Amino acid sequence: MSDLPSKVHIHEEGPREGFQIEKGPIATARKIELIDALSETGLEKIQVASFVSPKAVPGWVDADEVVKGFKRKPGINYHVLWLNEKGLQRALMHQKEGAGLDMFGSISTTASETFMRKNTNRGYDDNVRIQGNQIKIYQENNIPVVRASIMTAFGCNYEGPVEVATVIKRLAEILALAEEMGCAIEYVSLADTMGWANPASVKRVVGAVREKWPELGINLHLHDTRGLGIANAYAGMQMGVTEFDSAVAGLGGCPFAALKGAAGNVCTEDLAFLCEEMGIETGIDVDKLVEVAQLAEDIVGHPLAGSLMHAGTLTAARAAAKAA
Repeated sequence: MSDLPSKVHIHEEGPREGFQIEKGPIATARKIELIDALSETGLEKIQVASFVSPKAVPGWVDADEVVKGFKRKPGINYHVLWLNEKGLQRALMHQKEGAGLDMFGSISTTASETFMRKNTNRGYDDNVRIQGNQIKIYQENNIPVVRASIMTAFGCNYEGPVEVATVIKRLAEILALAEEMGCAIEYVSLADTMGWANPASVKRVVGAVREKWPELGINLHLHDTRGLGIANAYAGMQMGVTEFDSAVAGLGGCPFAALKGAAGNVCTEDLAFLCEEMGIETGIDVDKLVEVAQLAEDIVGHPLAGSLMHAGTLTAARAAAKAA
């Protein structure tokens, strides 16, 4: 497949991804400031916080306060991350209190068991059991389970290259669990957690997943660890992928990836700019997003990896050339 999609959906994860890895501390008010600014850019989905252990991820010790504090804008899907039942219960508590979070059920696994143990302190057998328990909680609360995700889908700093067959095997394991428990999974999220993907491997993995489960949509969660994030996103588009996770200004990174100082997620404004220049609709105001990227850099207090936030869009350059 080589035809590019006419529209791409970009899901912003900068607040959650970014503040989980910053040495900080970042003031709660400034986290809220970033979320509110992102809400004015045309983004349709924003991940605002992470309900995880504050001991393991101290950057999100104030997750409850952030969720209570940001301004909801109609038409935007706001959601949070959780990795276990305790985190899910926190999200449900906020939802019942009227937090305005979008609650969708997601089950997950990894292609690398070593990373799973470091990230969630469990192995494959425990993970299947825990995913099953989470499905029961979703069902008890009338939350549809629509997503299955797999981390380290392209490679792992602990175990090395990941075979496509391993990705398929681990996805099959949790998809079988979902089917057994009566869940209708709609799409699969493939995460390049540690930045091992390249355009060729993106096409191989996406192609294999689509061949095995042609009825499922595909989302790509790409990191720009080694500078290939945008290239990998483009390769995904060439394969017909229309759903991408990203982070404003390239914020983020996984605190358990055994790689310090690397760039975070593929940069939202750079990805949106790529789409805009190729005539692919995103619904995002790229110039506004550049301003938010510059705000993010001010909030964290150090340079961030985004390109467009420093170079600017071509809007001004085109206007100047036309005037000349």
